[in-house]
Amino acid sequence: MRTTSFYRVGYTLILFFYLISNSVSGKPAPLRIVSANGTLSEILVGLGLESQIVGVDVTSTYPVSLEKLPKIGHNRNISSEGILALNPDVIVTSDQSMISVNVLKQLNSSGKKVVTFKQEYSEEGTVNLIREMGTYFNAKPQAEKMIKSLKSDLARLPKTITPKKLLFIYARGTGTLMVSGKNTSLDKMFTLIGHKNAVTDFTDFKPLTSESLLAANPDVLVLFSSGLESVDGIEGLLKVPGVAYTNAGKNRKVISMDGQLLTGFGPRLGKAATELAQKVK
Repeated sequence: MRTTSFYRVGYTLILFFYLISNSVSGKPAPLRIVSANGTLSEILVGLGLESQIVGVDVTSTYPVSLEKLPKIGHNRNISSEGILALNPDVIVTSDQSMISVNVLKQLNSSGKKVVTFKQEYSEEGTVNLIREMGTYFNAKPQAEKMIKSLKSDLARLPKTITPKKLLFIYARGTGTLMVSGKNTSLDKMFTLIGHKNAVTDFTDFKPLTSESLLAANPDVLVLFSSGLESVDGIEGLLKVPGVAYTNAGKNRKVISMDGQLLTGFGPRLGKAATELAQKVK
């Protein structure tokens, strides 16, 4: 009887220490992540966390595998209910996102972890963002791999001999035409490739007018691919008052790029800058 009791006690102790050991050294359950920013979504994938992403905003278009995930809307009209319905452990956003203060308050008060990363539109800012996310998600080696690739891409960026004046037009049909001023991601991208923004007298975005367009007289017009399609291509754009009388219009120098690639300032920054520089030539 004593021998049996001894073995029972020994087995119990072994089981106890086995459970303790697993609770300490075992891997924690994967985080359920919701991303409210396309650039952050791309970085999360680069960090090897795609399988943990349970929802994304509509700007999360790269890689294309993200398209199969539930959408929480555009950052300007995201609701807390849509996010919380996905039962995330952590919600990531950037200080450049336009999520309303009320929605952020609701998310914070729900008990869910909301992490806001600083996003600066520059090479250094992009490197810092990737590194900060790598640190937060305990994926530093993957972050450094992305940074190495990014710097390699930027090192191959062609040199600009003669700077040109570029004007970005945000278009959603001819009824919605806005131009990009100083301190926007477009402005910073133009500078990065050695060219100039054609408008420098305001920040953010303003409605396009024929008067301001003629005063700016850009050499090149830049649009999102979807934006150019919304105005029926180059021919449709040239019908917008003032466009045909600019240097860009006269020379039909209109280029378009994928919106998230052009403005994301994420891991593909070097590729985006190179593509834009080549198209501007």
